[in-house]
Amino acid sequence: MKVAVLGAGAIGAYVGAALHRAGADVHLIARGPHLAAMRRNGVQVLSPRGDFTAHAHATDDPQEIGPVDYVFLGLKANSYAACGPLIEPLLNDTTAVIAAQNGIPWWYFHHHGGPHDGQRIESVDPGGAVSAVLAPGRAVGCVVYAATELEGPGVVRHLEGTRFSIGEPDRSASERCQAFSEAMQAGGLKCPVEKDLRNDIWLKLLGNISFNPISALARATMRQMCHHGGTRQVIETMMRETLDVAEALGCDIGISIERRLAGAERVGDHRTSTLQDLEAGKPLELDVLLAAVVELADITGVEVPTLRTVHAISDLLAHRTAA
Repeated sequence: MKVAVLGAGAIGAYVGAALHRAGADVHLIARGPHLAAMRRNGVQVLSPRGDFTAHAHATDDPQEIGPVDYVFLGLKANSYAACGPLIEPLLNDTTAVIAAQNGIPWWYFHHHGGPHDGQRIESVDPGGAVSAVLAPGRAVGCVVYAATELEGPGVVRHLEGTRFSIGEPDRSASERCQAFSEAMQAGGLKCPVEKDLRNDIWLKLLGNISFNPISALARATMRQMCHHGGTRQVIETMMRETLDVAEALGCDIGISIERRLAGAERVGDHRTSTLQDLEAGKPLELDVLLAAVVELADITGVEVPTLRTVHAISDLLAHRTAA
């Protein structure tokens, strides 16, 4: 199996290292000091499950790699529309794109069925710019339940979780999903193939839509947000509104808000990816988290006043950060 990891950051490098350990032909695409460190020392994974180092091929030039069986997409969703020059050399007619993103994916209504089948979500696929680069037919959804951080160039700190749920937009049990799942499991990761990954998307989003923007606005960790009474109430309300939108689209998350909060609290003093991006001066990946759900609320007629308020404030932060 030949796999390219486009965007080999904390999650991408962790997955690439695990796949390489299992014997896959892995190619990591990155840049700067992180790339230099991976070329020199490999990917060093520090984990409570055991440290290890993987010496996979690392480059900043996809032309060196050529077509692959799978592209594991570790880029932020707000980079998808511009990634054409990077991903095109990696594609052949059957290349699958494993899109490990938070929030609502650009392919969400692809083979969805029902009245919204094929509908484009403007906030995640503006003008069809993402679909033009990443054809929905290539997409295999991926919901990441692992928490990782780049401790330094080439060094990934794995904090908790090893599950990467995957699934086809059309809900089929495809051979490409099964093969990738087996490779991930051989590398020590959990990778269940879900019949309807959209349920997992909403389950993960239940936390991301609330914790990520608020962590950036308050500069707070998961534990701090859970332990602050007023903030916890806001998060609960955001989660409740998110569940209403999910249910309007026929998704059953199957978990209570209290249980979701308890799971987040167990993570401890982890900084969300949005807070990490803010501190690093990177663009904030909020459109796929908040703007998309507000747009879906408009489509379904669900009232989401708290989501709209937090979106308005965090969107200003995102624009100021980008400036």
